[in-house]
Amino acid sequence: MTDAANPDKISTLSFRQKFSRGLALFLPGIFLLGFNLGTGSVTAMAKAGADYGMTLLWTLVASCLCTYFMINLYGRYTLVTGETALQAFKKHIHPGVGIYFIAALTFGVAGSVMGVMGIVADICYEWSKTMVDGGIAPIYFAATFSALVFFIFWNGKTHFFERALAVIVALMSACFLINFFIMMPPPVDILKGLVPSIPEVDANAKKGSLLVIASMVGTTVFSGLFIIRTTLVKEAGWTLKDEKTQRNDALVSVGLMFMISAAIMAAAAGTLHVAGKQLTEASQMITLLEPLAGSFATSIFAIGIISAGVSSQFPNVLMLPWLICDYRETERDMTLGHFRIMVFLISLLGLVVPLIGARPVLVMLVSQAFGAIILPATVLCIFYLTNQTKLMGKHKNGVASNLILVAILLFSLLIAYMGFTGVQSRFAELVQSKA
Repeated sequence: MTDAANPDKISTLSFRQKFSRGLALFLPGIFLLGFNLGTGSVTAMAKAGADYGMTLLWTLVASCLCTYFMINLYGRYTLVTGETALQAFKKHIHPGVGIYFIAALTFGVAGSVMGVMGIVADICYEWSKTMVDGGIAPIYFAATFSALVFFIFWNGKTHFFERALAVIVALMSACFLINFFIMMPPPVDILKGLVPSIPEVDANAKKGSLLVIASMVGTTVFSGLFIIRTTLVKEAGWTLKDEKTQRNDALVSVGLMFMISAAIMAAAAGTLHVAGKQLTEASQMITLLEPLAGSFATSIFAIGIISAGVSSQFPNVLMLPWLICDYRETERDMTLGHFRIMVFLISLLGLVVPLIGARPVLVMLVSQAFGAIILPATVLCIFYLTNQTKLMGKHKNGVASNLILVAILLFSLLIAYMGFTGVQSRFAELVQSKA
């Protein structure tokens, strides 16, 4: 029987094709969501919810609005010029600026890789105690997940990464949203959290809240997100006629980012904060949540954290080789030997925290806060580029766009100061504790 004589088969194929094409329209945004919403975000949002309830929800709102604007602006630059961010920095500002971003983002990603696997390994270790007497050592989980990510990198292509991330992100989103409805705090607390404020705490704890705020902004308004965005837009073959598609894609990505991040914060606020328990160790997300939320909710939360860790680890290990290819304007051929060695060495960083017994939550928060420190340079660079008539023509920034950019710059400088102050205080505490 031919396909023409089998309308059911034609209908199935047509549905698959339409679904595949529809998914392809949002894959750049899904990739960014998987990149951005990893265990760093989970840690920052859970820490904020556990320690301060919903009082820092305004930080998430402000961060997501900034992220949406910056994603659109960086994407529009590529739509107009056909250049990626690093290519533009090198050609139109200075080659050193491009090298600075490669070095700074690689440093931040290195910390993120260590923190991500440290947190995932700790969570799995605590979770395994419910099934195996004494649990399975964290190093085995870190090695397993690091090897899994490297194996998929070795055998996969960019489109494969994107589709794999789509599945993992869907699982992660479902887990955290289910938890929101199980453990959400009173709606009035959520509404109060929309009013900007810094929690009223003692002087030392206030510095800790500054670090949490900086880490929330650093993990949401992430410079690497905007730079990689231009690469994905160019690879998708989008031009100015696809501007609406680019905006919708960014809206879906940031909308899901806000919902999932708010759900994580609310879950911690509705359980740990109500019980007066602060979050200092990753394993507490399991040990403290279980008696408060039940084993089902805890298992769902754990699966969400593991999915978030794996989803962010894919682009983390790819960041450096992608940036190098972008800067050199060469094809992203990840099968080259030196790139495989590079990714392998970056993957090994995932074993550091379990091996030395460091506190993964602190490593993660410092890494995310460092991201906030390099944000002002990211804003200044796109401000300069998008105001060049020779580059943008009639699409250069208007007064409204420039005013928003100035506001984001001032916001980023404030958060950078908070991040620097918070990191400085944490290191001082560590030095004093060892003295």
